[in-house]
Amino acid sequence: MDWSIAEQYLPLYQKAFLLTLHIAVWGILGSFLLGLIVSIIRHYRIPVLAQIATAYIELSRNTPLLIQLFFLYFGLPRIGIVLSSEVCATLGLVFLGGSYMAESFRSGLEAVSQTQHEIGLAIGLTPIQVFRYVVLPQATAVALPSFSANVIFLFKETSVFSAVALADLMYVAKDLIGLYYETDIALAMLVGAYLIMLLPISLVFSWIERRLRHAGFGNPSTLSGK
Repeated sequence: MDWSIAEQYLPLYQKAFLLTLHIAVWGILGSFLLGLIVSIIRHYRIPVLAQIATAYIELSRNTPLLIQLFFLYFGLPRIGIVLSSEVCATLGLVFLGGSYMAESFRSGLEAVSQTQHEIGLAIGLTPIQVFRYVVLPQATAVALPSFSANVIFLFKETSVFSAVALADLMYVAKDLIGLYYETDIALAMLVGAYLIMLLPISLVFSWIERRLRHAGFGNPSTLSGK
């Protein structure tokens, strides 16, 4: 293997790494927000919106990200809506991730008993304050392992962004393979880049989970009000 080629392509990998990380962070933050909204709609069974939210989750979870990206990048221009590769990638990740985050939030919300609501109201909190200060923190703690798995899953899904002409990590790796046939070097650098991106995230989530368990969050007896 000619490692001089790796040195030559390292700046391109660095640029692609930062681009991939930028889109992934914004896409995952957006998916958290969308997931929270959708989970609240479904948990409280808001008429009409609950049915729309359920349909969105089924559509999102049962179609690949690649197809969603094709629809955004190639389909929308047919009706006059043209989006850049970066915007398509971000929206696609939000659309996909929102459904997974919604299910995670919903599992956490359902783990908090009605007793917790009643206690919050009894001490003079408004329903919104009960949700914000009592229900949501406990639900988030319960759903944290699921959030961790979803975040890592969404980061790995960024590998399909090259399909919409985005110069991400996979795009650069395929370019290196196509020009120099250095498959081993290209794949080694690709794997290394994703490890650098994902390993710290996995370690941070594991640390947070241990801290929450030590603090007593996520304990079923605590959530049930016993």
